[in-house]
Amino acid sequence: MDTFATLIPLLLMFVLFYFLLIRPQQKRQKAVQQMQNELQKGDKIITIGGLHGIIDAIEEGTIVVKCGDGSRLTYDRNAVREVIKA
Repeated sequence: MDTFATLIPLLLMFVLFYFLLIRPQQKRQKAVQQMQNELQKGDKIITIGGLHGIIDAIEEGTIVVKCGDGSRLTYDRNAVREVIKA
């Protein structure tokens, strides 16, 4: 009975850890992955490096971003942090 009583706090800590840390991180990761998969030409984006631009072309794993001065830069699709809603 003593071993069961000592396992209860450990088990509660694990459950709390899962619901407060692991599960929310998995939800955020899934949302980011979905956003990156739904990118389309013409979307206004911000990269993880802070570059603002418009998607000019999309290839399998990369995107071409058109910047304000007209230059075109190639980024990995995973480098997109967010899509700006107009």
